[in-house]
Amino acid sequence: MFGTGSQFHGFFNDPRWALAVIRATVLEAAHPQVGAALIDNSTFVAHPWRRLRNTLTSLQRMFGADDDTRQREAARLNRLHARLHGTDPRNRPYDAMDPDTRAWVVATLFESTVTMCRLSGQPLEQRTMEQLYREFQGFLAALEGRADHLPRTLDEFWPYYDRVVAEELENTEAMRIILYKLFDHLPAPPVLNGFPALWATGRAVAGPVVGAITVASLPEPFRRRAGLPEIAGVQTLMQGAYLAAGLTRFLPEGWIKAENVLDLLTLSPDSDDPRARTITAVRDQMKRAGALIRLITPLPPEPGPASGGEAQRNAQEFFAEVLDQTGDGYLDWPDLAAMARELSSRLDLDEPEETRLYAAYADWWRELQSALDTDGDGRVGLHEYAAAVPSLAGPALIRVAEVLFDVTDKNGDQRIDADEYRALFRTAFHRDTTEAGGTYGRSAFVNDFLSFMSGRRRTTPYDPLLADA
Repeated sequence: MFGTGSQFHGFFNDPRWALAVIRATVLEAAHPQVGAALIDNSTFVAHPWRRLRNTLTSLQRMFGADDDTRQREAARLNRLHARLHGTDPRNRPYDAMDPDTRAWVVATLFESTVTMCRLSGQPLEQRTMEQLYREFQGFLAALEGRADHLPRTLDEFWPYYDRVVAEELENTEAMRIILYKLFDHLPAPPVLNGFPALWATGRAVAGPVVGAITVASLPEPFRRRAGLPEIAGVQTLMQGAYLAAGLTRFLPEGWIKAENVLDLLTLSPDSDDPRARTITAVRDQMKRAGALIRLITPLPPEPGPASGGEAQRNAQEFFAEVLDQTGDGYLDWPDLAAMARELSSRLDLDEPEETRLYAAYADWWRELQSALDTDGDGRVGLHEYAAAVPSLAGPALIRVAEVLFDVTDKNGDQRIDADEYRALFRTAFHRDTTEAGGTYGRSAFVNDFLSFMSGRRRTTPYDPLLADA
């Protein structure tokens, strides 16, 4: 059911699947339990590209051929989901470990893949559809230890799917954000940083189109019940988009491989990846062309980073770019938990190390709450943070830095070598990072981390780790 011979493997790099995953995500977010968990804990608003990359990496691990990797990833996902629970605005409890909710998430991925093929004029044969369904049942079984929260057969699946759509889905806040706000405010991927006008223009055109196509592809009974708009001509546009995406399958395999495309989008110009040099050269040529255009037709200058290699952020920038990981305008525990989650994922930590990192961040949150939460509402607003910035770098943050060093230093030699550095930062050593012997010592690591997290420095290795979208 897994690996290169599976039906899922054939779809993973299919360009049509990008549209299918957006559709599946909307159907997931329309479930009240998933929607509440996304609003309270997810970084999909402030850091969508990072979230997308992590999701694709997780799916690759779960559907890959290596069973040990799959079991390890399933355990990591279960630990992650076990930390996500609370109540929604209507005081209804949610729990990311709820088996029925997890089954619905898997169901949306399967059904959206089937719908993707139908809308692009290539409906799946019954035998292929049944095989694909067994693979998604296997995916759920790898997480839950069993798959009986999904119907046993494909024939039984469709009445189950229709019932959930008709009885359980709602017009949730998370669903509305994905459909109507996320694409309108989608931050530029790292590869397009520095070209805000170009990105804003493309987003202004593509965002509403993607949203309209996604709405048109949702089940009609849910569209009516949720009051989603019906726009003349969008059904034709939707089918044309799926057909056009399907035609891109005939491009060279390397061009449409999901991992390659996402790597390119999230590639930082400062990376040591050979492709970064090509991108940097293209960016330089575009900037020269833009300067020439501005000479001919003067326009207001685009904002750029402050001069100097170690530019400083003001309090508002640092709060929005780094601290507010969930993008809700406040700093609270889910934001710090998101940092711990990202670091644990990058380093592929085992449970004891992951628990140490989360515990260090929890201690930091208690310290921050005690020092900064002046109105006692259980969270820290921008004005509270800006009034007491020096309190950010207290003993608990130093402990976070020390624990992060320890879990990155896999061999315990008190030095971070080139491989360990790449595992955390996904790039090679910076010229000014290494000490004698080509390693990164504890003191230097802790000092750099504290300088970054106290908001004093940008253009450090931590920017793409915690600040990039």
